[in-house]
Amino acid sequence: MLLHIGGFRLDTESDRNTPWHQLIPRTRVLCAFLLVFAIALTPNGQWLTWAVYGLAVAAIAVISQVRLLDLIKRVAVEFLFVGLVLLGTLFRSGGEVVWQWGILRITTEGLTVLGSVSLKMLLCLTMLNILVLTTSISNLLHALKELRVPKLLVAILFSMHRYIQVLVDEINCMKKAAQSRNLFAQARGKRLVIGNIMGSLFIRTLERGEQIHQAMLARGYTGLPPVLDPPLSQARDRRALAIVLILVLSGQIFHWQLRSTFN
Repeated sequence: MLLHIGGFRLDTESDRNTPWHQLIPRTRVLCAFLLVFAIALTPNGQWLTWAVYGLAVAAIAVISQVRLLDLIKRVAVEFLFVGLVLLGTLFRSGGEVVWQWGILRITTEGLTVLGSVSLKMLLCLTMLNILVLTTSISNLLHALKELRVPKLLVAILFSMHRYIQVLVDEINCMKKAAQSRNLFAQARGKRLVIGNIMGSLFIRTLERGEQIHQAMLARGYTGLPPVLDPPLSQARDRRALAIVLILVLSGQIFHWQLRSTFN
């Protein structure tokens, strides 16, 4: 989720009061991961199964009242970045040939694989973006810790989020300094300035990162940001997990019924 230039604050919708926000962060993470794993592990070509999961993701988006424009922007950036890698699946061998030019061939098997993987990725990215938009970073990391995710991995995720914002601030500061000196006037000079900025940024990042780490340790940092009152699980959390499990099983029932019918 850190591919958005200038949009590194992930939890922009975490202060709302909706049925989704009333769930404890651990339940939200479990619901999201159940849907993501169910979507990703469904075999290619199971369109009805993904229709069930797509309705579930859309229902969560509506219930959480996440801003649709923000969600679309984030998913579009990530889908474009990852989708370029998927173009190779379009030329997969197998099935009937739909189009051919020299050694390049588009087959029905390639179209099925490309459509299936693209749909999987779209649904998974949408669900994960809803999660990070509606859950604060500290609550999200503590939820991962409660779910027995290795502490070192959770600490790395927190440091990555914290220091990327520092990098953005440093880049903006150095860019403003270069613009105030009119160093971007010529194309050749602009390339030199950008190269110098990247080199200086590496050195300044090491120094700034060490300063921030020492300040965090002085304030009692133990690997995770503090949470004052961790919420406790309630009946609505158990109901939400039960509903998600039913939806996951319903999608798999569609898959097995279709498989048995065609076999």
